[in-house]
Amino acid sequence: MNTTFERSANTSDEWYTPREIIEALGEFDLDPCAPMHPLWPTAKIMYNKQDNGLVQNWKGRVWLNPPYSRPLIEQFVRKLAQHGNGIALLFNRCDSKMFQDIIFEKATAIKFLRGRIRFFRPDGIRGDSPGCGAVLIAFGEENAEILKTCNIKGKYVRIN
Repeated sequence: MNTTFERSANTSDEWYTPREIIEALGEFDLDPCAPMHPLWPTAKIMYNKQDNGLVQNWKGRVWLNPPYSRPLIEQFVRKLAQHGNGIALLFNRCDSKMFQDIIFEKATAIKFLRGRIRFFRPDGIRGDSPGCGAVLIAFGEENAEILKTCNIKGKYVRIN
């Protein structure tokens, strides 16, 4: 459920993580940013924008594909960093304030994904390649080990 990163005149705030990424990372307890009408489950408990995942109590292992608009993206990433147990899917924007102030300070590891993720639209059709690469950010040792050993292609880097 992300914003206008696809090179297209028809932009949307709803972009869904490919199922194979979720499956490669194992089972999650919570997705605080789930789509309104998910194509497949991303976690045992899924909050959509009507549930306001920011105000909910986060428990267990969290999957985070946040809305990419500001200030929501920073608010969700900061909450995951404070929670300390989960994996976030974000644009590869290592020069941003959010990376410098939150991710590089609190995250355990990063996996720089090889190639671009083609997200799904709400109608189930896979979108075009986005204009930016993506990273998976691990918070916590268990999640860092999962990023290190999963079959998702990319470069694993330990940061804390």
